[in-house]
Amino acid sequence: MKTSSREITNVIKRDKIFPLSRRARQILITVILIAGDVIAIGLSFWLAYQLRFVLLPYTAPYDEEAYRQLVMGMIPFWVIIFAAFQLYSPHILFGGMQEYTRSFNAITTASVAMTIISFLRRDNEMFSRGWLLISWTISLVLVVVWRFIMRRVIYAFRQRGHFLSPALIIGANAEGRALAEQFANQPASGLYIAGFVDSTVPIGSNVSNGYKVIGNLADIEQLVSAENIEEVIIAPTALSREELLNTFRALNPNPEVNLRLSSGLFEILNTGLRVKELAFVPLIEVTKGRVSGFDAFLKFLVDYIGTLIIMLLLWPFLLLIALFIRLDSPGPVIYRRRVMGANGIEFDAFKFRTMYSNGEDILAAYPDLKFEYQEQFKIREDPRVTRVGNFLRKFSLDELPQFINVFLGQMSLVGPRMISPPEMAKYGKWGINLLTVKPGITGLWQISGRSDVSYEERIKLDMYYIRNWSLWLDIYILIFTIPAVLKQKGAY
Repeated sequence: MKTSSREITNVIKRDKIFPLSRRARQILITVILIAGDVIAIGLSFWLAYQLRFVLLPYTAPYDEEAYRQLVMGMIPFWVIIFAAFQLYSPHILFGGMQEYTRSFNAITTASVAMTIISFLRRDNEMFSRGWLLISWTISLVLVVVWRFIMRRVIYAFRQRGHFLSPALIIGANAEGRALAEQFANQPASGLYIAGFVDSTVPIGSNVSNGYKVIGNLADIEQLVSAENIEEVIIAPTALSREELLNTFRALNPNPEVNLRLSSGLFEILNTGLRVKELAFVPLIEVTKGRVSGFDAFLKFLVDYIGTLIIMLLLWPFLLLIALFIRLDSPGPVIYRRRVMGANGIEFDAFKFRTMYSNGEDILAAYPDLKFEYQEQFKIREDPRVTRVGNFLRKFSLDELPQFINVFLGQMSLVGPRMISPPEMAKYGKWGINLLTVKPGITGLWQISGRSDVSYEERIKLDMYYIRNWSLWLDIYILIFTIPAVLKQKGAY
């Protein structure tokens, strides 16, 4: 049964949204971006001239007026190159490291083009290769910084209810709820979820995070028109094939609406997907890891550079800890724990030994503690822990040998908590997500209370990290790890 426009409007309770249409928002953002790019490019050319010919001259200065004319002619050319690399496209902007990668490629392309022009001109003495190299370096820094600032400004506006695109989620099933939860965790995504559309759930029903069902599939065109919906996100597991086709027929011709289709596998919501055509058939491919491309390269750099610096600073301290362990109790200095790695590959995680070598025999004498260990894989008052081990655990010093695992490519500085193979059963359907990233020496669990956090909360923290990973989240966790360790909260 269809509902009236008045009923639909009464059900939807919208937040305050910046009163601009999608087209007006895109034009405003594009104009601001172009203005900033022009300033950044022009400033980089000027700074390069000052460095090359004024501050560090090794030849006579070139004609400043000629360079000024050159710059005035090249700036529009650079903007065209930026546009060719889709740096003003709403599908690229403010969505991740892809924008910075394209900026690098566009600046490099424009600089190479200028170099080629300098060789083709008869008066190529006007062009200094040193000036070209310096301007490439400075423009890369200025453009990336400018776009980073612009992104932060847009995110701040979105978190305050501006520059948002009203959206509907079709399907109030488990996948639709998972999508809504993800969007709720990421207000900077630019989506305002007006509600759910589902023919099997009564209108007005509360589905997830305060979002309600505001109509059924028969109302979809009416809902989109009445509330100026710009994004429609479909959870295909909630629709039959016929319903899915009818939805496409109804909405796809509308140029004001972006129609998006979820993968249909909300259990792997955290992993990356890409579309590739084989024999002219578009197929969705599930990527092996959560972090890929340039993001993976940056995480690699942070892991290896950070680990190298830490190991160079701490190696005398590590030797001292090893000595105390040997003096405190008999047994090896390093304990190997079999854990799960990325893509389900098992490996031995290295730790300083903190228990007596006959720990299993000691635990057998405490049935209650053995049950606690089987449930939580942790024991608060563990009789197996040595005196030195107790100190090492309080300050997480027993984790230091895991920097070797980082060097071996098995772990990351930041990641989800490493678990043993038997623990995989605790993660249930989310286990497939856990194996899309490397376990970390530290993570959200480390700065959120360590062992005081329940096992269910640990799983939620792991899933939040994987779902919302960014380089800045890694940096945030690294910064707050040391205060968390010094507080000794949950350390046992």
